[in-house]
Amino acid sequence: MAKRAVAKNRAVEPAKNIVREISAGGIVHRIRDGITEVALIRVRDRWCLPKGQVEKGEAVADTAAREVREETGLRGQIETKLDDISYWFTLKEKGKEPQRVFKRVYFYLLSYLEGDVDGHDAEVDEAAWFPAAEALEKLTYPSEKKILQKALALLDQRVGM
Repeated sequence: MAKRAVAKNRAVEPAKNIVREISAGGIVHRIRDGITEVALIRVRDRWCLPKGQVEKGEAVADTAAREVREETGLRGQIETKLDDISYWFTLKEKGKEPQRVFKRVYFYLLSYLEGDVDGHDAEVDEAAWFPAAEALEKLTYPSEKKILQKALALLDQRVGM
């Protein structure tokens, strides 16, 4: 007769060193010479969508508008929520135990109101406007490319109306 493995009832310990973060960001867009352009940021060698952590007492949509303004130098008007993404990463600080971070980022579509990409903050190496198709190619992260594709599909629907 074959032996069966017997599972023992054990209390599962909560995971140690896990941090949960909520962030928000956005895709600010404009039409220039009949072409849809979006603003991206570059941090080190990665092109990304502007985003950052929600501050205590701050509405998620307000965070998106604030982070777009800070990281791109552009002020935009929230049009609609697009989607959210989530991912894990490990935070390693010298002299500290590594922490696992679970991050959820909510993205919004914003119409450009005013500002200049030269007015971005010091966290960002560069901010720039790109034609939509070029922006899709530039983005480093596949999950952010999907968010941009969703935004562009929404904008295309509006033009088709």
